[in-house]
Amino acid sequence: HTLHPPSPSFSREMSAIARWPRGGMATCCCVSMLAMVVALLVYRDTQHNPHHALRSSGPLSSSSSSSSSVRTAHLGIIRRSMSLMPRRTFVDRSSPYSQHAEPSLSRRCEAYGQGFGASSTSNSNPKKKNKQKEKKKSAIGRMLRVDDSFGGFRYTGSLKPGQQSPRRRVDDGIAVPEYHKSGTPSNNGIAPWDKIEVKSAEDIKKMRAAGKIAREILDAAGRMVKPGVTTDSIDALVHSMCMERNCYPSPLNYNHFPKSVCTSINEVICHGIPDSTVLKEGDIVNIDVTVFHDGFHGDCSEMFGVGEIDDESKRLIQVTYDAWQEAIAYCKPGARYNKIGGIIEEHVTKHGYSSSPDFVAHGIGRKFHTKPFILHCKNNENLGKMEPGHVFTIEPMICQGTSSFVMWPDNWTAATKDGKRAAQFEHTFLITKDGIEALTGKLPDSPVQFWENPETRVAL
Repeated sequence: HTLHPPSPSFSREMSAIARWPRGGMATCCCVSMLAMVVALLVYRDTQHNPHHALRSSGPLSSSSSSSSSVRTAHLGIIRRSMSLMPRRTFVDRSSPYSQHAEPSLSRRCEAYGQGFGASSTSNSNPKKKNKQKEKKKSAIGRMLRVDDSFGGFRYTGSLKPGQQSPRRRVDDGIAVPEYHKSGTPSNNGIAPWDKIEVKSAEDIKKMRAAGKIAREILDAAGRMVKPGVTTDSIDALVHSMCMERNCYPSPLNYNHFPKSVCTSINEVICHGIPDSTVLKEGDIVNIDVTVFHDGFHGDCSEMFGVGEIDDESKRLIQVTYDAWQEAIAYCKPGARYNKIGGIIEEHVTKHGYSSSPDFVAHGIGRKFHTKPFILHCKNNENLGKMEPGHVFTIEPMICQGTSSFVMWPDNWTAATKDGKRAAQFEHTFLITKDGIEALTGKLPDSPVQFWENPETRVAL
């Protein structure tokens, strides 16, 4: 599973060895074995340090100007897509802030204690020694913001996971996607040589129907948002409405995601899992609804404030919405997909925010996630041009502070590394001969939010 092949220099060295005279066979064998050992060590390093492997294959950012890195980085685009795939947290295990404790928390705290004024002299009193050790561990835990009640994981904000309810049952007779039992979707449509699918008139008709259902359910879920409501109750509503409308909640068991909707609160960038967490006054939450109906997926998300929210949260949401709208306005036949990210990043950075480069938008249709994969930051990737019949999402995730994230132990919930808030909007879009159409656009009875109303929007 390495993300890059052996280096060209390694191949040249092996070719040179093959041309050595037979008289030096013993030397040749020794050098060959040494080269194999070095190769294995490099391979092992990339396995234990995936961050190094990904960087070696070419970062997907505005600094990626070399076109030769596009093919080698294609796998990186897919790995970082909004495909609800469990993601490994890229961790420097030599750092005291590593999220995956190796060794255990208690041993880490003991080791770190030597660097925080701990005495190296022995103590002949065992009780006093144990008491000092516990006091030291407690102090280190506070300094690292570690909560032992959650297995020692260092959460970056005030949010912690609650208790998950059992997986909800899908009614008999509901048309289900390919992954509903196995939890593993096929990779058809995401290879470098795959073209962006052009939907037929019949496909578009079915996608409009799926998009409308997704919007109806998202509106209903949004109306539930208020202080005292649990995210699990929102999941129950979404699941129930899917069953009533003869459709399948697309996130359910997609790569083993346990719930029917994503609920991302405050510092959670995306893929929050509904549970017993209670919404509080002043929270902000993104609800991401996707449904599978008549063979096609429809995907949309929106922000909601819990009661009265502070001015900074309002400003974050307004900037996110405006950047999203600017990106939408750019889309038309012939427009390049790789320009969307620059439009978004340019808008949000001038207001002091950052756009997450780690989660991308995607094509959608019979597959939940397919080409094109669209970055929400400046890039030079060869992502193709828009054509009538292309269907895809745009879903920027904008952060108040850093766009770097940590992955919770559930291997799904991505939260900002600095604990500051994030916001996101999403539609499923169709490119028409005249421009762009939101297949999950608002309905006549959809609620109008403050950021959409010229009289209540935040002045920037």
